[in-house]
Amino acid sequence: MLRPQAIGVFPGTAGFLMLPPVPEAQTLMPALLRGYLPERWPEEWEFFSLGMSGASVETILQAVPEGPEGIYNRFILQPEADVYGWARERLAGDYVLLLDAVAWQMGLCPEPPKLPEADGEIRAFVLAAQGYYAIHRGSWEAGLERLQAAAEEAEGVSPVFAARLYAEWAASKQMRGDDEEAVIAGYRKALDLMEGTAFGEVRAELWFQLGTMYQERADGRKGFLMKAMECYHEALKVFRRESHPDAYAMVHMNLALAYLAMPSTDRGSRLRAALAVQGLREALRIFQKDTHPDLWASATMNLANALQHVSTSHPEANLWEAVALYEEVMEVRREEDDPVGYARILANQGNALAHLGAFSRAVPRLEEARRRFLEHGEEDAAGAVDGILQEIRRLRQ
Repeated sequence: MLRPQAIGVFPGTAGFLMLPPVPEAQTLMPALLRGYLPERWPEEWEFFSLGMSGASVETILQAVPEGPEGIYNRFILQPEADVYGWARERLAGDYVLLLDAVAWQMGLCPEPPKLPEADGEIRAFVLAAQGYYAIHRGSWEAGLERLQAAAEEAEGVSPVFAARLYAEWAASKQMRGDDEEAVIAGYRKALDLMEGTAFGEVRAELWFQLGTMYQERADGRKGFLMKAMECYHEALKVFRRESHPDAYAMVHMNLALAYLAMPSTDRGSRLRAALAVQGLREALRIFQKDTHPDLWASATMNLANALQHVSTSHPEANLWEAVALYEEVMEVRREEDDPVGYARILANQGNALAHLGAFSRAVPRLEEARRRFLEHGEEDAAGAVDGILQEIRRLRQ
């Protein structure tokens, strides 16, 4: 068997395929393990090239060479019970370990193989399957331990495979709200391992995910928010409006929210507020009401909120724009789907109208928001609305 194999390096079906030994392997494999495809493929690897180019299964199968790798690859390309049985009768050793691990992922056997004597990327592949199996059964701690062990095992021989495993491990821990230092270290490790590879887009995704981690856990900490901004700027080096419009818009929206969450006590707060407005407008060039209704509503809501706080020579124009934007959002956000969220829109719009002196329009919205907050146990939000209503009564006297 050729070692190391490129399993786990590429996305999709190619990430499961095995390459047979060829004389050029020692020269080609180091680059392939970092995602760089050869200019000229060995004839025995032509099937892999076809798989990377999106050829049909029938075309790829015709190019699959004979031998144990070919038997295994035929199952990868035709993941059916009869092909699995046929392949298992003909394979042994590490080939069977990989075959059974994939078969479990395809739902063709009840569990992945036991911990093997194998090493490197083979052992990492099986450890990862065991990790997914444990998580699938609800044993998160055991599953995450297996995933981490898989990443560590792959690190020395297949950096991209290891990076993908570290990223999955970190994302799972982030989702669970686990220790922030471990999550950050996991993403950083994945980024380091991905450096110098052909997967610039994956690195950008990792920068974005790390940015969300810093932002989620910031809790007003300026240092964490600054780190989040740095991550988003790194992601934007790859995510351009022309090439990755959705990711580009999402990064701009998150970056804007990070600006707005920064403490407003220093002299840079005005600039950050202006940058937030600019970023949200940029996001809304992509997130249109008819194509991305939920993201459009979120970005529009955030823009309206930002317009209330940005320092400008024409504050009334900003406030009236905010009022109109809240109205647009209420046209698509259904109260029954999120009554508290709908109440927040009413409260924010009422606050903007109050700042404009349009008290007769502001008060009904604020009173309605207060009532809805109380109905859903949001006493603090209701109290904040009470404060605005009291100020309006004072100004009217």
